[in-house]
Order: sequence, then C-alpha cells, then structure tokens
Amino acid sequence: MTAGAGAPGRLTEIADGVHAFVQPDGGWCLNNAGLLGEGEDAVLVDTAATRARAERLRGEVLRVVPRPPRLLVSTHFHGDHTFGNCVFPEAVVLAHERAREDVTAAGLHLTGLWPDVCWGGVEVVAPQLTYRDRMTVHAGAVRAELLHPGPAHTTGDTVVWLPEQRVLFAGDLVMNGVTPFCPMGSLAGSVEALRMLRGLRPRTVVPGHGPVGGPGLLDDNEGYLLRLQRIAADGLAAGLDPLRTAREAGPGPYGDLLDAERLVPNLHRAYQEALGGERGAPLDIPALFAEMTRYLGRSPVCRA
Repeated sequence: MTAGAGAPGRLTEIADGVHAFVQPDGGWCLNNAGLLGEGEDAVLVDTAATRARAERLRGEVLRVVPRPPRLLVSTHFHGDHTFGNCVFPEAVVLAHERAREDVTAAGLHLTGLWPDVCWGGVEVVAPQLTYRDRMTVHAGAVRAELLHPGPAHTTGDTVVWLPEQRVLFAGDLVMNGVTPFCPMGSLAGSVEALRMLRGLRPRTVVPGHGPVGGPGLLDDNEGYLLRLQRIAADGLAAGLDPLRTAREAGPGPYGDLLDAERLVPNLHRAYQEALGGERGAPLDIPALFAEMTRYLGRSPVCRA
C-alpha cells in the first residue's frame, strides 16, 4: 500500500561543510542522506528510493557543490538508501563488504513489496569499493571515519563519524520518530552498536529516518530494543509465537512511532536470538512482511 509521495527532501547545513538531506516524515522508504564538504571533493552519504527523489537530492547537492560528488558512501544495502545511486554515475560507491554482497543479492526486490510506487526505472549500482572494519575518507577539510559495528540493522552497516564536527550519520541504526527495524541484522548487535555510538559522544545525530537530533536519539532507540528483548522473553515463556506476542504486548510506550507494525518482524529476530540463533542469520523477509499485513489488517504504507 502506498500513501502517495511524502514531502520533498531538503538539504540543510548542520555543521561547517556538513549537510543533511531529510525527507519527511521518515516512514517506509523516506530515508535521509548527507553531503560532506563544499568543494570539488565532496562526499555523498546515501541516496533515495525513487528516481524522482534521487533527482531532487542531486539538485539539492548541486546547489552547494560545483560538481557531483565523486564518492558515494552507502550505509547499508536497503533500496531506499541505494536505488538512487544510479542518478550519480560520476561517483564511486563505497560500502562495507557485506553490503556489496547484499545489494547484489537483493536487486530490486524492494520494488516488488510496493508495486504501486512510481520507482522511476531505478537501477542497482553495487559498491565498487569496500572495506572490512573501518576506513577514513576526506571530503576537503572534512574527515570522516567509516565504522562497521557488526550485525545490527543489517549485517553490512556503516556509520559515518565526523570527529571534528562531532556529527554522526548513523544510517538505520538510529531512527527518530520511526520504529527501529532489525530483522535483517541483530537485536543484540543493535543494542551493542548504540552503546558503541554513545561512546563517540556525538553532538548531532543524523538518523536513517526522521529529523536530525542529538545524542538522546541513541537512548530512545535503545529503550525500544530493550523492551523488545523483554517482551520476546515473556512471549517465549508463555509459549506464544511472535505474532501473538506482538498483538498482546502492542507498541506500548512506543505507539506514537511511525510504522509500529515493525514490532512483528523485530520479534522474530528477538526470538531467533533468544533461542541461540546466530546474529544476522537470514530470516524469511517476504513472510515477515505478510505477517505485518495480518497484524495491521492491511499492507504497510510506503510513503515514497
């Protein structure tokens, strides 16, 4: 189900030489991106889900820098962050090595979940440059540390940390006003990743979805994930499956977050790990989307 196009994204300066591209309201497929540097060596962080939205991002970028970025960092493989890569053919795409594997394997699968969205003929552009643990890139005077936290939102996440500006581009490890999502990664790994990010002591946090915020976003996301672990333990003890547990527990104090139906697939990951499963082991994502539909009584709403 699609609700039609959300508000257009806008590029806003959040520190010297650092801009965030935020797409309200941050629900399904309305992600954020970033631009590092203001000269010819600018670096782009993520793109957008549809060709139209990626073209909007390109136009916003070219208001700030004299030429398209030659380097594009993908924080993970999901199509809302990577489908727009094809709109920046000048750029070398950089990501974690697992993200390259996942981009290639996933292809355009996301478009099949919401066939009514006008995707605009997007194409898959897999990363040409990969790293394993950490890497440093320079966008003019802006130094960016690329860090891989281990399985968290996905198994191939990258966060982009700017130590001088104390700005963190967290990718989908952090959401603001939007329900966290970890079935393609790890619940326990997400908690550990948030604690690692807190240790960086960021001043400004650009979440994967939702408005730019401060370090309190790390606490908010951790609180949701810790509740998820608790209700999963309770559901297992009661002999309930994840869908029944989700219906009985509900979103609780997180009912005001967008896309609360993510509780269902998140609980599947919580159950899998509570039963001793390997972090990041594949789950049946199409089946989990079908369960979200049963939980909601309709398909999840894509806002792209």
